[in-house]
Formats: sequence, C-alpha cells, structure tokens
Amino acid sequence: MSLKSKINLLVNIFNQYIRLSNTDDHGYGKCISCGKIKGYPDLDAGHFVNCKHLSLKFSETNVNVQCISCNRFDEGNVSGYTLGLITKYGHGIIEKLHMAKYKNVKYTEFEINVMIDNYRRLSKKLASEKSFKINLK
Repeated sequence: MSLKSKINLLVNIFNQYIRLSNTDDHGYGKCISCGKIKGYPDLDAGHFVNCKHLSLKFSETNVNVQCISCNRFDEGNVSGYTLGLITKYGHGIIEKLHMAKYKNVKYTEFEINVMIDNYRRLSKKLASEKSFKINLK
C-alpha cells in the first residue's frame, strides 16, 4: 500500500473514531457548532483548523463532530465552532490551535502505521461498547 493510501486510510479510521468517541451509546452526538443532536450517519468529523495543516489533521482537540449541515454547507460554521471549542476546552484553545497549525510535521510510514493501529483499536473498543452497530473500516 502506498504512503498516500495509508494516509487516506488513517483519515477514514481517525474520522470514524472521532464520530464514535463523540456519540452516546445510542449513536447520537451534539454538533459542536450549532448544538443540534444528530445520529451517527448525520455527523461528520469536522476540523476547526483546516485539515491541510498536517500538524492538526489528527488532533482530537481540533477535530470534533459536526452535523453535515454545518460542516459541508455552512463552511464549518466557524463562529459556532469557536464557541463550542471554548465551552469544551476553555478560553485558550483557539489561540493554541492557531499557533499549532504552523508547526512543521512530517509523519513517517511507521508513525502512520502506529496511528492506524491505535485508532482502529480504539474504534473497535468504542463500537463494541455502544448499542448501535456500524461497519468499521
């Protein structure tokens, strides 16, 4: 498998983990931007700082569940996301994330493999604990 393919796999597994870790036992989660409660299929793993910044692409602080409407059709609902992050993590989080996006990160193939294994294991554990069923990647 090419490095690019492994990164794409990691993105899918990581996003699945974010959605699982931010939903309740019945598969419902609260959009960090608008606060609406949605089911697992209607939630995305939305990035506050754009995922083109590799230093935050796999940050559990930077990536949270968002409803499809906020993430895909409302340009991420940045104002709502900002308030949601402050509520969840405190006032310094926005500056911390904006500073972290300038960190130069280059993952090795080994690190990518470790993250794939880790987030796959965590996703399987969460999926087995919840009463709703999903197809794991």
